[in-house]
Amino acid sequence: MKYTCEIEINQPVDKVIELFDNPDNLTKWMEGLESFEHVSGEPGQPGAKSLLKFKMGKRKMEMTETVTVRNLPEEFSGYYEMDGVTNHIKNKFSAISNSKTLYKTENELVIKNNLVMKIFALLMPGLFKKQSMKYLESFKKFAESQP
Repeated sequence: MKYTCEIEINQPVDKVIELFDNPDNLTKWMEGLESFEHVSGEPGQPGAKSLLKFKMGKRKMEMTETVTVRNLPEEFSGYYEMDGVTNHIKNKFSAISNSKTLYKTENELVIKNNLVMKIFALLMPGLFKKQSMKYLESFKKFAESQP
């Protein structure tokens, strides 16, 4: 399943990249994220792996991030793996003006060996895009609250 999300952020592109590129900020805008732990490779560079731990209600989840492309602001890409589900995400940032940035994500969700997620994808494909937009909106709110 492939889909794209985008949002305008009222901050200059350099400020948006500074906030996006700091792993310490992740828990400030990514709902449910409890920790982000670097595992291997040079942090933030292609080949680097990190472990993200989430708590969604009573459910705990772990996801592995592998960075594939780092060419900010044009692109920061990686894939995120969890329980038979892989989400390839391209994050792209472009200046709309001196004080406004377009943040766009291209998502490709691949579901293997996870019947529950396959059923969700078939019955409610919009659910995944809605969750992605929720994260973009949360990042926008966080970024716009920064001086």
